[in-house]
Amino acid sequence: MEFLRAIKSVMSAMIGVQKKKNLEEDFSKTTAMPFIIAGIIMTIVFILAVYAVVNLALNA
Repeated sequence: MEFLRAIKSVMSAMIGVQKKKNLEEDFSKTTAMPFIIAGIIMTIVFILAVYAVVNLALNA
Protein backbone atom coordinates (compact mmCIF):
# COMPACT_ATOMS: atom_id res chain seq x y z
CA MET A 1 0.00 0.00 0.00
CA GLU A 2 2.81 2.40 0.83
CA PHE A 3 4.46 1.78 -2.54
CA LEU A 4 1.21 2.45 -4.44
CA ARG A 5 0.84 5.73 -2.57
CA ALA A 6 4.41 6.58 -3.54
CA ILE A 7 3.66 5.82 -7.21
CA LYS A 8 0.60 8.08 -7.06
CA SER A 9 2.57 10.85 -5.43
CA VAL A 10 5.43 10.59 -7.93
CA MET A 11 3.03 10.60 -10.88
CA SER A 12 1.35 13.73 -9.54
CA ALA A 13 4.68 15.42 -9.02
CA MET A 14 5.92 14.49 -12.51
CA ILE A 15 3.03 16.28 -14.19
CA GLY A 16 3.16 19.18 -11.75
CA VAL A 17 -0.07 18.80 -9.82
CA GLN A 18 1.34 17.62 -6.48
CA LYS A 19 0.00 19.70 -3.62
CA LYS A 20 2.43 20.94 -1.00
CA LYS A 21 0.18 19.51 1.71
CA ASN A 22 0.41 16.02 0.17
CA LEU A 23 4.16 16.35 -0.22
CA GLU A 24 4.59 17.27 3.44
CA GLU A 25 2.26 14.46 4.50
CA ASP A 26 4.10 11.88 2.40
CA PHE A 27 7.50 12.68 3.85
CA SER A 28 6.35 13.13 7.43
CA LYS A 29 4.85 9.63 7.71
CA THR A 30 7.18 7.46 5.66
CA THR A 31 10.78 7.12 4.59
CA ALA A 32 12.01 8.46 1.28
CA MET A 33 12.99 5.05 -0.14
CA PRO A 34 9.57 4.14 -1.69
CA PHE A 35 9.50 7.55 -3.38
CA ILE A 36 13.04 7.16 -4.73
CA ILE A 37 12.24 3.72 -6.16
CA ALA A 38 8.93 4.93 -7.58
CA GLY A 39 10.68 7.94 -9.14
CA ILE A 40 13.26 5.74 -10.84
CA ILE A 41 10.57 3.37 -12.14
CA MET A 42 8.39 6.22 -13.43
CA THR A 43 11.38 7.86 -15.13
CA ILE A 44 12.21 4.61 -16.92
CA VAL A 45 8.57 4.19 -17.99
CA PHE A 46 8.52 7.78 -19.28
CA ILE A 47 11.72 7.30 -21.29
CA LEU A 48 10.41 4.05 -22.80
CA ALA A 49 7.11 5.74 -23.70
CA VAL A 50 8.89 8.62 -25.44
CA TYR A 51 11.13 6.15 -27.27
CA ALA A 52 8.09 4.17 -28.46
CA VAL A 53 6.27 7.28 -29.68
CA VAL A 54 9.36 8.48 -31.58
CA ASN A 55 9.74 5.06 -33.22
CA LEU A 56 6.08 5.06 -34.22
CA ALA A 57 6.40 8.56 -35.68
CA LEU A 58 9.54 7.73 -37.64
CA ASN A 59 8.09 4.50 -39.05
CA ALA A 60 4.83 6.14 -40.14
